Amino acid sequence: MVEDFVRHYGYAAVALGALAEGETVLLLAGYGAHRGWLEWPWVVLVAALAATLGDQFFFFLGRWFGPQLVQRFSGLEKNLPRVQRLLHRGAPWAIVSVRFLYGLRIAGPVLIGMAGVAPWRFVLYNAIGAALWAPLVTGLGWFFGAGVAELTSRLQWAEEILLAIAIVVLLIVWRLWKRRQRTSSNL
Repeated sequence: MVEDFVRHYGYAAVALGALAEGETVLLLAGYGAHRGWLEWPWVVLVAALAATLGDQFFFFLGRWFGPQLVQRFSGLEKNLPRVQRLLHRGAPWAIVSVRFLYGLRIAGPVLIGMAGVAPWRFVLYNAIGAALWAPLVTGLGWFFGAGVAELTSRLQWAEEILLAIAIVVLLIVWRLWKRRQRTSSNL
């Protein structure tokens, strides 16, 4: 279903996927680029821009409506200490790395916005994170596509060999059966 979404809507699907969670759509878009449905550089560019814009949106949501969001979505509150620890260890790399941490793709920017990080700082490091994330995930999809193509060609080769062996075995069985029939009819 997601593959059809990517094939049918192309770069719009990439943008929409990257605005939200992103990885599944982007992996399939990388695979689609390998298959020739999409162009790899455009997939990376669209994904990086959409991911940056999406995270900026969530950052400002957290900055402006953080307490209300924590009240409404209790899962945010449980991730707040994790994000605060990351920010205290090294704010720039926390902003870059939050995109790669499971469960914090959307919650991370909201919580960083709540933590009072300067907007210009978030813009800069969020863009760096997106510039690293987009080609990495798209590349994984591309290499997955290359692996599938290689596996498919090997499976096709193996199927051809198995088919040839099956034909030879059937010919031998048929020949033995015919020989046995002749021997039985001569008796």
